Amino acid sequence: MATEEPKYSVLEKEVPFELRSYEPMILAEVQVEGDLDEASSQGFRLIAAYIFGQNQASQKMAMTAPVTIDEQSVKNEKIAMTVPVGIESSAGKWTVSFVMPAQYTMETLPKPLNPAVKLRQIPATKRAVIVFSGFYNSQKVAEKTLELEAWMKTRNLQANGTPHFARYNPPWSLPFMRRNEVMINVRD
Repeated sequence: MATEEPKYSVLEKEVPFELRSYEPMILAEVQVEGDLDEASSQGFRLIAAYIFGQNQASQKMAMTAPVTIDEQSVKNEKIAMTVPVGIESSAGKWTVSFVMPAQYTMETLPKPLNPAVKLRQIPATKRAVIVFSGFYNSQKVAEKTLELEAWMKTRNLQANGTPHFARYNPPWSLPFMRRNEVMINVRD
């Protein structure tokens, strides 16, 4: 059975870059501290507990992909999330998120028991994306972000917020089978 991903259409593609139009989505997110790996692991565990039944209805939900990790801004403001699981950070503070399965609304999702897990509605958005495989680390994510920003400049695309890092595969996946992305929301 395939893992559900956020719904989007590809507006433009030039491998490894894409310009996508995403449909509205709901995120479950937590704020955590540490480096990229620590934040990813800790955030994943907290949100996984929620979707595997640590909620007011003791209801289990299907896993979705990707997990998104975003660095918080220097002012510790929230940065718009873009995918099912996300992570954002600044000064070691990150927001990790999962996109909730499309069948749910804010009204039908069970409420988290852990107050650290927050639910948030995200409107439809356009994103520029670079896709890459293999292992990730902060340096590789930074390099891919620079490549994406350069591609956006050639297309006269204006960023709307900070970059989001998304990973789609479990840690035990072979490196060449891993799908990673850096996404940047684009102004209309």
